Amino acid sequence: MNTNQPLLSARGLQVHFRVGKHPLPSRRQQVKAVDGIDLDIYRGETLGIVGESGCGKSTLARALLRLIEPTGGTLTWQGENMLAYRKAELKQKRRQFQMIFQDPSASLNPRLTVAECIAEPLLTHEPQLSRRDVEQRVLQMMDKVGLLASQRNRYPHEFSGGQCQRVGIARALILRPELVVCDEPVSALDVSVQAQVINLLSDLQQEMGLTMVMIAHDLSVVRHISDRVMVMYLGKPMEVGRYTRVFDHAQHPYTQALLSAVPIANPHLARQRDVQLLAGDLPSPINPPSGCVFRTRCPQACDQCAEQPPTMTGTPEHHVYCSLIQPEISTHGSPTRFLSL
Repeated sequence: MNTNQPLLSARGLQVHFRVGKHPLPSRRQQVKAVDGIDLDIYRGETLGIVGESGCGKSTLARALLRLIEPTGGTLTWQGENMLAYRKAELKQKRRQFQMIFQDPSASLNPRLTVAECIAEPLLTHEPQLSRRDVEQRVLQMMDKVGLLASQRNRYPHEFSGGQCQRVGIARALILRPELVVCDEPVSALDVSVQAQVINLLSDLQQEMGLTMVMIAHDLSVVRHISDRVMVMYLGKPMEVGRYTRVFDHAQHPYTQALLSAVPIANPHLARQRDVQLLAGDLPSPINPPSGCVFRTRCPQACDQCAEQPPTMTGTPEHHVYCSLIQPEISTHGSPTRFLSL
């Protein structure tokens, strides 16, 4: 367990959206995209957040940086109330936390050269720099992410998807932030390019001492780069812990189902393993199930699951949100055992 003060903390974080056409906003339906997230992000580590599409990963990523305003809960940045920052103070703080977006092409201004795209944060946060200093910083960062100096005057449409993502990474890191949130940075790239970008991020983290949040639905990506993992389902956490504990001793039925669906390159082994298919579709976040939100697809669900929210069991290094898992079993990372109900 990390005993240092967290760099960023969230408690009971909620992001609810009003939808519908009723003239009174209070009468419109609520989409509970993020509904009660507790997490701590420690300096120098990588927290991986995984879950299927629609579980609220990207909304959580934006809420952590106040790109979307939370509707409930608290956010703490280095011991300060992050939600209390006013517009000017938040703008000043943004140099300390940056984001790498999912679609590299859509996140770059097509009317600017790649050098101008990378230089934008410097012009905003360090306007005192001379033109020569800005150019030097840009070229240094381009070299770090594997781009050539001769490419600086090209436009984003002249680059491949992987190269555009390198530009996005350079732009996010040029201010040398303390925290970088990566919102599925490789999901739009070819498999071979994905490995290159993930290795680049890992190298840059070591070189620059970065703290990272890695959002992904590909468990192999998260396992390769993360120190801790949080599994999300319908806006809520299911399982959180060290990646070795979560992947090797998965306790929650949802985590086990995700792991069983990971492709295996060896066709002989793939035919032998037991794939746990989830029944049904992801419920609507407008009207989530009562009690445990996963109960409508859980093979172990019972009447108790519908009556009350799941309790957290386990240790600070590995805890599970499930009322059916025996606390004394879950604390030792043993195979999952459920209470007889």
